[in-house]
Amino acid sequence: MLSRIRAAIGAAGLWAELDTDWLVLDAELLPWSAKAGELLRGQYAPVAAAATTALDAAAGLLAAAAARGVDGTAELLAGVVDRRGLAGRFADAYRRYCWPVESAADLRLAPFQVLAGAGRVHALRPHAWHLDVLGRLCAADGDFFRATSTVPVTLADPASEAAATDWWRELTAAGGEGMVVKPAEVVHRGPRGIAQPGIKCRGPEYLRIIYGPEYSVPANLARLRSRNVGRKRALALREFALGIEALERFVAAEPLYRVHECVFGVLALESEPVDPRL
Repeated sequence: MLSRIRAAIGAAGLWAELDTDWLVLDAELLPWSAKAGELLRGQYAPVAAAATTALDAAAGLLAAAAARGVDGTAELLAGVVDRRGLAGRFADAYRRYCWPVESAADLRLAPFQVLAGAGRVHALRPHAWHLDVLGRLCAADGDFFRATSTVPVTLADPASEAAATDWWRELTAAGGEGMVVKPAEVVHRGPRGIAQPGIKCRGPEYLRIIYGPEYSVPANLARLRSRNVGRKRALALREFALGIEALERFVAAEPLYRVHECVFGVLALESEPVDPRL
């Protein structure tokens, strides 16, 4: 797999263009089942199996009771049938990101950013630059690399915002995970300070994997919407700053303990308690 990545970087002319013999990429290895098999087997699949088994049994018993004319069973049965449908959608959601992997030929890589190379940190370059470079990389080996679709948005233009929203809806309706909203300049200072470098906007079905099969029930949605995300935003900005500092130190060939200081700082922030409703 690494040989294939190296060959594609060469075919795209990036070794020479970036004057480097190594690159750090922000990317995602696909599928889930190749890197998170234990999570799927130990967490998601058991939840789906337990929910469908229990709710199928409950629906059968309630249907039998309704057939005997027991009062109040029709409403209970309707609720159980709804919950069974949500459990099935939960299983469908994570299965979209799984496929059999017999060898490296079955793996795919979705690159998002060129973080660094010899002598320079590239992470803070404008996103248009990253899209251009990674577009050429993906074109060099379209079978292995997964190109990321993008749409530019002008926040002062309601039509532009509406077009992006429609694009997101079409993407997620077709089974896509969602999108990440990023400022054109990686570091953007607005009236409230530095903007988030990236905000994930998941699709409604993907959110079942994160929040559970029944997150979309109105009462659960109300609880989720009342959460306080201020602390999480602050943690994300600190982790972003530490990540950039780690890259700067690594590129400058500082001792590894200096790089590890930043890495352990990120790990410490990841362990900070946040709103449990997130």
